[in-house]
Amino acid sequence: MKIKRRRRLIRTFNLLDQPIRFNPFVFSRTFFMWAVTGLVGGVIAGGYWIVLEHFTEFLAEFQGWQVIPTMAICGLLAGLVIHFIGDPGEIHLIVNNIRFNKGKLEPKNNPSMILSSLFCVASGGSLGPEAPLVQVTGSTGTWLGKIFRLKGEELRSLSIAGMASGFTALFGAPLGGSLFSLEILHHKHAVEYYKAIIPALVASCFSYLMFALIIHLGIGATWDLKAYHYTGIYDFLYAALFGIVGTLFGWIFIFVVKFFKKVFEYRNFPIYIKTLVGGIILGIIAYNFPITRYFGHNEINQLIDGNFGLNFLLLILVFKILAIAITVTSGWRGGFIIPLFFVGTTLGLIIHNLFPAVDTTLAIVSCMAAINACVTRTPMSTTIILGTLTGFTYFVPILFASLTGYFLAPRIPFIGSQSEKLVEE
Repeated sequence: MKIKRRRRLIRTFNLLDQPIRFNPFVFSRTFFMWAVTGLVGGVIAGGYWIVLEHFTEFLAEFQGWQVIPTMAICGLLAGLVIHFIGDPGEIHLIVNNIRFNKGKLEPKNNPSMILSSLFCVASGGSLGPEAPLVQVTGSTGTWLGKIFRLKGEELRSLSIAGMASGFTALFGAPLGGSLFSLEILHHKHAVEYYKAIIPALVASCFSYLMFALIIHLGIGATWDLKAYHYTGIYDFLYAALFGIVGTLFGWIFIFVVKFFKKVFEYRNFPIYIKTLVGGIILGIIAYNFPITRYFGHNEINQLIDGNFGLNFLLLILVFKILAIAITVTSGWRGGFIIPLFFVGTTLGLIIHNLFPAVDTTLAIVSCMAAINACVTRTPMSTTIILGTLTGFTYFVPILFASLTGYFLAPRIPFIGSQSEKLVEE
C-alpha cells in the first residue's frame, strides 16, 4: 500500500510539470500559478495597508513639537530593526537581483523590510509603501516559483509577476503596475523582460481584485483634479514645456540626493544613528511645514484644494525635495514614486500661479509625469498610472510629458542598477 501511495504522489507531482492537456484554450497550468501569485500578493498588500493605516493614525496623534521626538524615535527603531534583523536593501537591490541573480528575490529580508518601513512610512517619512510591497510580493513570487519547481526565465517571470502585484495594489492600475514592474528594470536589453508581461498582467488583475476586497477599494481617481478641457493641438506643446520644468527638478532632486548621500556616508556611523539623525531633521521640517509630512497619498489633495500662495508653494517645493532626499539617504525605508508626484503637483500649482491662463490640471499632471519618468525611467507605466490616479483620461499629453522627462534624464540613472554599463556576473 505504501508503494502505491508513493507512486500516486509521484504521478501527481509530475502532472505539475505538464500542461493541462484536456484544456482547449490558451491558458494552462502557468495561468493558475500567475493567478495564485497575484492573489497572495493582494492579501499581503491588503494586510500591510491595514496595519499601516492603523499605525499611521496612532502616530498622527502626536502633533506640533511632538512630531520631532516621534519621528526621531521611529527613525531610531527602524535603524535598530535593520541593524539587528538585517538590511533589506533598496530598489537598487531588487533590480539587481532580477537582472543578475536569476530573478530571485530572497524572502529572508522581508521581516526587516516590513518592520522598518512601517516605522518610516507611518511616522511621516517622505517615502511611500511601494518599495516594501514590491520587495515582499516579488520575493513571494520567487518562493512560489520554487514550490512549483520553476527555473530560469519562468522563475524570473513569476518574481516579476509578484512585483507587479505589489505595484498594482498600491496604484490601483493593473496595466500600469504590470508595465512599471518591467520598465523599472530598464537597460538597453530590457526588451527581454517583456516576455513576463502576461504573467505580470494576470497577477496584477488578481492582486487588484483581492486588495479591493480587503480594503473596500472603489474605482475612481485618487486625487481630485479639476476637469481638463482640451483647447487645441498646442496643449501637446504645453505638456512638453511643463515636462521640461518637471525634468529640471528631477535633475535637482537627483543631485540633492547625491549631496546628502555623501553627507551621511562621510562618517561610518551605525545605521541606527543615521536614521535617528534623519528622523530629527525630518521632524523639524514636518513641524514647520506639516503638509510635507508623510508620502503624499492624502496630502496631494490638501495641496490641490488648499489655494496656497506662490511663496508658500515655493517653500513647500524646496522642503519637500529636501525631505525626500534626507529620507532616502539617511537609511529610512520606502519608495519615492508618490512623493515625486507630490513635488510634481507643487510645480504645477506654481506654474499656474505664475501664469493663471495655464490649465492647472494639465500643468500638474505633466510635471508629475516628467519628474517621475526622469528619475525612474518609466514613461509608459507612469502615463497609465497617472491616468488612473488623477482621472486624466487624455493619455497623449501625459505621454508627451513622460517622454520629455525620459529623454532629458541624466545619462547616469538615479537607480544605479539601471545603468547600461553593468555587466552580468
